[in-house]
Amino acid sequence: MRKCVRLTAASSNEQRGREESCVRTVRTLPDFHLTAREAGYWDRQNVEFGERRSEVFKTVICVLCYTRESCSVDLREIKLEKDLPKKEKHPDLLPGEVVFCSANPILKYTQDDLSQRGVFGTLFCTNFRVTFISDEPKQEETSKTFKNKLYGEKDIPLMCVDHIYGVYDEKRKLITGSFVKNKYPSKMIIHCKDLRVFQFCLTFTKEEDTKKIFQGIAHHCLEEKSLKCVFAFSYAGTPSPEMQRKQETIMFDSPEDWTQEMKRTKAKCRLVTENENFELSQRLPKYFVIPTALEDLFSYQGKGLPIWCWSHHSGCALFKASFPLMTQEDGDFQKHLDTMINAVAHNYLYSVKTEDLSESLPTILDIQQSYNKFKQFFLIDNSTDFWMSDMKWFSSLESSGWLDIIRQCLQKAVEVVECIDKDNTNVLITEEEGTDLCCVISSLAQIMLDPYYRTLVGFQSLVQKEWVAGCHAFLDRCNHLHQKDKECHSPVFLLFLECVWQLVQQHSPAFQFSETYLTVLSDSVHVPIFSTFLFNSAHHRESVMKAESPLAQSGPLSCPTVWDWSVQFDSKAQNFFFNPLYSEKVKHEKTARKTHKPKHQRQLSLPSTAFKTPPKKGFFKDETESLKKMLRVKRISRWIGSPDSPVAATREFYESWQQRPLDYHGLLLPCLDGPAVRVWMQRYLRWIPEVHILGGGSMAVMSKLMELLNQVQDLKRVLEQRDASQAAKFDHRPHLQNRLFSFGTSGRLSSSFPFAYSRNRSFKPIIPTGLMQSLMVTDNLASQEDEAS
Repeated sequence: MRKCVRLTAASSNEQRGREESCVRTVRTLPDFHLTAREAGYWDRQNVEFGERRSEVFKTVICVLCYTRESCSVDLREIKLEKDLPKKEKHPDLLPGEVVFCSANPILKYTQDDLSQRGVFGTLFCTNFRVTFISDEPKQEETSKTFKNKLYGEKDIPLMCVDHIYGVYDEKRKLITGSFVKNKYPSKMIIHCKDLRVFQFCLTFTKEEDTKKIFQGIAHHCLEEKSLKCVFAFSYAGTPSPEMQRKQETIMFDSPEDWTQEMKRTKAKCRLVTENENFELSQRLPKYFVIPTALEDLFSYQGKGLPIWCWSHHSGCALFKASFPLMTQEDGDFQKHLDTMINAVAHNYLYSVKTEDLSESLPTILDIQQSYNKFKQFFLIDNSTDFWMSDMKWFSSLESSGWLDIIRQCLQKAVEVVECIDKDNTNVLITEEEGTDLCCVISSLAQIMLDPYYRTLVGFQSLVQKEWVAGCHAFLDRCNHLHQKDKECHSPVFLLFLECVWQLVQQHSPAFQFSETYLTVLSDSVHVPIFSTFLFNSAHHRESVMKAESPLAQSGPLSCPTVWDWSVQFDSKAQNFFFNPLYSEKVKHEKTARKTHKPKHQRQLSLPSTAFKTPPKKGFFKDETESLKKMLRVKRISRWIGSPDSPVAATREFYESWQQRPLDYHGLLLPCLDGPAVRVWMQRYLRWIPEVHILGGGSMAVMSKLMELLNQVQDLKRVLEQRDASQAAKFDHRPHLQNRLFSFGTSGRLSSSFPFAYSRNRSFKPIIPTGLMQSLMVTDNLASQEDEAS
C-alpha cells in the first residue's frame, strides 16, 4: 500500500520542482525502517519522531536533500499519532553481571545488502557481554530447540570480541584502544572470534552517549586487563546446584584419576605425586606419570621430563616432553638427553623413536598468521562483498595455508600411530615447551588408536588430561586478556578441533559426539565463565583461585567447568551433541570356557625391528651402549631409523589399513588426499545467510538417515518383544529423531541448523555472464533431449 502527501511549497516554480523531485513515497508496512540518510534529514529538521516505527505514522514522507535551503516542507501535513510513553528496556542479567554503560537510539544494521537497513534499539556493555535490545515489540516466535542460556544471538561475550572497526567518512579504520583523539566514528563494526559480524550506527545518538558507549566497549574489549577482571570471578560467587553435580568426565586432578587411566590402558609406569605442592616445578602438572626407570626428578627443574600419554596393548607407549634446559656445559645437556631417551626406551623392549615437532611442523606464529588469513573470508560485512569474493573463494582459502597445516598435523599423528601400532615402538615427541603441538599430536594419536576417546565422555577426559592438566597455556594462546604481545597468541586448541572434525567427517559412525558438539566447544573457549580455558597451568589456576576467594575460610573459588553443559543448554539442546549414527560396540556374552591360546602367540605381534628375548644376561647392557652412541646428538633428531620418505611409508600404512575389515572400534586413520581435507562448513558458514541451503545440507541428509534408523529400531523392538527372554537385551538407545526434529520437517531446516534458522531473505548472487550463458545453453540442450525422447 502506498500513500502520497502533497507539500505546501514556496511560490517559486523552480523551488517547487526541486522539492517535488525530492519527495518519494514509501511503504507503510511494519517492517519499514528509515535509512541513515533519511532519518538524519529529519533530525536536522528537529522533528520529534518519538518511536521511529512505521506504525507511529499515518503517512511517512522521506525528503532527500543535501541542504536545508534546497526545499521547504510544510510539516503540518505530517500527522502523527499521540506519542506513547517510552518504556526502558534492560537485559536479563546473569548473577554477578552489572551494566557499565548504554546508549539509545542505536541502529543495528542487517547483513543482507548495502541498503543499510536495520533495527533501532539500545546497546549495553556489561562486565560479561555487549548486548543489543531492539525497540520493536517482541513477536511471537517458535521456541528454539537449541538455545544458549548464557547469551543470545545479539549478545557478544567480551572475550569473544576479536577486532573493532570505526567508520569515518565511509572509510573503515581499525580501533586499537579506547582513546580517541578527534571525532567518534559514525559506525562501529565488531568482528567476533566465533565469526559473527555486528554493525552499529552511532549517528542518531547524542554525542555524550556516543562517547560513553564507544569508549566503554573499546576499553573493556580491547584494553589489557587483569585476570581478576574476567567475569568468571563475579559469576563464581553464586554457584547453582546444577554446577555442583557429579562430573562423569575424568578431571585428572587427583592420583586416583591417573591410577584409573593407567589401569585401563595397562601402563607400566610410575605416578608422580612429588609435585602436589608444585615443589618440582610450576610448569608441570600437579600429578603426572613418567617411565619407571626415571629417577632424580629434581635435577630436571621441570624441563625435559618424559610425561606418559598413553599405552598400547602390546606394551609400548607414547610420551611427550619439553626440551631440557640449555646450560653452559654441553655435557649436562647431553646427559639429561640420554637419560630421558633411555628411560623411555626401557619402557618396552628398549625401542624408541623420537620426533622434534618444532622442526617438522609449523611454528606457533605460523599457525596464527595462517588462521588470520583464513578467517577473513568468513567475516562478511554484507552480502555484496561475499558474492564479489565468490569467484576466487576456494583458491583464496587454499592460499591461506590453514588447511595444509591441518593436513600436516594429521600426517604427523598417523606417523606416530604407525610406530606404535605397526612397529610396536615407544614414541617420544618433543617441542620447546611441550604444551602446544605435543598436545595436538598426542591427542590425535590417542583418538585414532583408542575408541574410548571417540565417546563424548572419553573425548572430554582426553582434553582434560592432555590440555588442561597438561598445562596448555589457554590464557595466553587465546589472548583472553588482550595482551599486546602477539608472539604468544595462536589458535592451537582450535587447530586440534579442526583435525578432530576431519576425522568425524570421514568416519562419522566411529564417534559418539557430533560436529555440533565440536562447534559449541570451539565457541565455549571464549565464554568468560568456565575455568577450563581460563588459565595457563595447574599452578596458575590454583594460585589465582585461592587469591580471588572473597573469604579465606570458605576455601578457593569454584568456577564451573565447560563439561557441565547444563550451565549453557537444557537437556533437549544437549541431544544435538550426540551422533545418532554412532555405531555402538556390541557386547558379546562371555563364554564359560576360555579358548585355548598357543604358548607363544604374543611373540607373533612383536615388531620385526624390536629386540628379541636376550639369550644372555649381558645382552641389554651391550645394546644399551651401542644405542647410546647412536643417540649422542645435541638435539633430538627426527624419526630414528625412519625411511627417506615418511609420507610414502604412511601412505602404504594407510592403504594396508584400508584393506582390513571395517571396524569403527579399532584403529582409525584419516584420508589425507587433497579433496579429503575439507572446510568446517558448520562453524565458518553458519552466520552467512547466502550460503544456507533451505531443506538441504548435512542436516537434511541426517534427517532422512535418522528416519530409517527409527524404523529399524521400531522393527527391532517388535521382534524382541515377541521373545520375553530377550527383553533384557533390548537396545535402549533413545529415539533421537523425535527429539531433534519434532519441531518440523527437514524442509524447514537449513544447512546451518541448529545455529541459524530459516528466514525470509532476498539476495542477488553475481554470476559471470559467460557462466550464465553456458548454464542457459546446457538447459536448452537438456530440454531438447527431453523433447526428442
